[in-house]
Amino acid sequence: MTVISAPTAPRRTWKNTALGRFFSSPRSVLGAGLLTLFVLLALLAPVLTPYRPNSMEFDAFMGFSAQHPLGTTALGQDIFAQFVYGARLTLLVGFVAGLIATFLSVTFGLAAAYFGGRIDEAINTLINVFLVLPGLPLIIVAAAFIRGGGVWPVILVIGLTGWAFGARVLRSQALALRERDFIAAAVVSGEGALRIIFVEMLPNMAGLIAANFFGAALYAVLSEAALSFIGVGDVSQVTWGTMLYWAQAKGALLQGAWWWVALPGLSIALLGTSFAFLNFAVDEISNPRLAGGRLNLPSRVPAAVAAPVAGDALLSITGLDVGYAAPTGVVRAVRDVTLDVQPGELLGVAGESGCGKSTLAFAATRLLDPPGGVLGGSVRLAGRDLLALSPEELRRVRWKEFSIVFQASMNVLNPVLTIREQVYDAMQAHGVTDRDRLNTRARELFDLVGIQTSYLDAYPHQLSGGMKQRVVIAIALALEPKLIVMDEPTTALDVVVQRQILQEINAVRKRLGISIIFITHDLSLLVEMSDRVAIMYAGEVVELAPAHRLYAHPAHPYTQQLMNSFPPMTGPRTRRSGIPGRPPSLSAEIIGCPFFERCNTRMPGVCDVQPLQTFPVAENQTAACFLYDPAVPAAVKESAVKDSADRAGVVRAGAVRDSQTVLATRPRPSSPGGES
Repeated sequence: MTVISAPTAPRRTWKNTALGRFFSSPRSVLGAGLLTLFVLLALLAPVLTPYRPNSMEFDAFMGFSAQHPLGTTALGQDIFAQFVYGARLTLLVGFVAGLIATFLSVTFGLAAAYFGGRIDEAINTLINVFLVLPGLPLIIVAAAFIRGGGVWPVILVIGLTGWAFGARVLRSQALALRERDFIAAAVVSGEGALRIIFVEMLPNMAGLIAANFFGAALYAVLSEAALSFIGVGDVSQVTWGTMLYWAQAKGALLQGAWWWVALPGLSIALLGTSFAFLNFAVDEISNPRLAGGRLNLPSRVPAAVAAPVAGDALLSITGLDVGYAAPTGVVRAVRDVTLDVQPGELLGVAGESGCGKSTLAFAATRLLDPPGGVLGGSVRLAGRDLLALSPEELRRVRWKEFSIVFQASMNVLNPVLTIREQVYDAMQAHGVTDRDRLNTRARELFDLVGIQTSYLDAYPHQLSGGMKQRVVIAIALALEPKLIVMDEPTTALDVVVQRQILQEINAVRKRLGISIIFITHDLSLLVEMSDRVAIMYAGEVVELAPAHRLYAHPAHPYTQQLMNSFPPMTGPRTRRSGIPGRPPSLSAEIIGCPFFERCNTRMPGVCDVQPLQTFPVAENQTAACFLYDPAVPAAVKESAVKDSADRAGVVRAGAVRDSQTVLATRPRPSSPGGES
């Protein structure tokens, strides 16, 4: 493989790093500062005070002094020593109980959303049970049974009872993420369930998980304080909660020692404030859109190369039937489709919405989710039956032997990962782990699709739609698959960018010798760039022909009307009209030709009663139309064609009269050649 040189990516500035964004935010600095202060107080307690928190060697309610900065308690204990030592257990309760609750929330929430089915039902039932149980009363009852056992039983009780709400929120978010296209792309690239959950889904939920942790930690601190305040916790331990308990039990406010109550209460409030500010910081770091910044670098167009030589069929689809289960029965979206794709060939697939183009692509590549399923037929890629592969075998084949460019491919990219990480993903999933090799291949891919390699360190939101489209195509090319299925990859782009991308796709195809199935509504586009074109209607391939032949001599009446739906660039102006009627219901049994009701050349008694077949029209051109059935009498065909021509003549005459009326009322152009 030839390595194409590329310019070195610019260095990332400190401000654009995660730490740079963290320290540039006043809220994150304040939150981290408050939490760091409390942690230092807890860790340095033996250094900050020479007294033990439970030592009762001093007089009661002593005032402020150099020896006792915050005075003493009713039992002669140093309040400052209790405060700094109490920070230890308070922070321990918050962090450990928060981690337990967050771990349970993330585990149950993501497992329910990702695996679904009965697992989701069981977990959802468990979540609902914990949600309907009153939280604080449950903690009080549980803590009463383990009273005097120290702080660890309290931590476990709080952690095990405080996870349900977070699990419900995370499950809802994960369900939405599960349906995103970049998760489908990860599945196609061969990533396992654990990698998808922890690498693809979790980073997108970092802000929500952080909020869940900090909320659970604060809930644990408040719960411990509440338990201690009412005397249910272990009041022999020194925490900020037990300080409140002893302060109210010994009448601190009545004695004027208000700081004994205010200090732990204010500290708990400030701890909650620090948690809130840190949550904002995590959200800003995990969501690059909040960081701002953009790139302004030019793109590059790769050089054209010679076309590959075609050989035996690379992909062979035979008699493929695909359906969707519905309450009214099975909706047969693809019906007895047979197609071959040669090595290095670009096969275009066109047809109106709902004709089965995308379903055909997803079924052939084993990406069709329930309630869809393959009802019959076979799909062979380089002699290997894709429909018979086990999930592990399919994982090894996907992205290496074939890849997909999805219809909404601009949404496939993971918004919280850099482009470089996402280009590496598919290669790493298939055993390429050497960083130098990954970097070299990523640069080569970007040169192939015409993107400056500096964009490897950008985030998806920093790229335009056309550039993101090129990135997705580069990822699809990462392992040099033999076949790429492109499902309307340029639909959302303007015509100029569409043409640029399609030219680059063609150049890459010729250079690497890959085969492409290109699905689109734009028949004129397919005629220009495809080798062959398959026209689909109502789940069936009604015509298959070389592109030049289809353009010059469309055979099927449906193809003819599609070709007539866009005006030519030259010649007289004529009125264009759509195809009247609508496709048949795919949930019903279709007898005869599915286009019968909308066809101008239909032959009653033939097209609507006989089983539809595919007939040869010319060299390499076939059509599923009885006009080419040698068994149908020539007189019947001639009559149908004549009736169609008569109807077309009436329409054309009306269109000419209308256009003449329009021309007569138009002001004449001021310069020659102004009219077209």
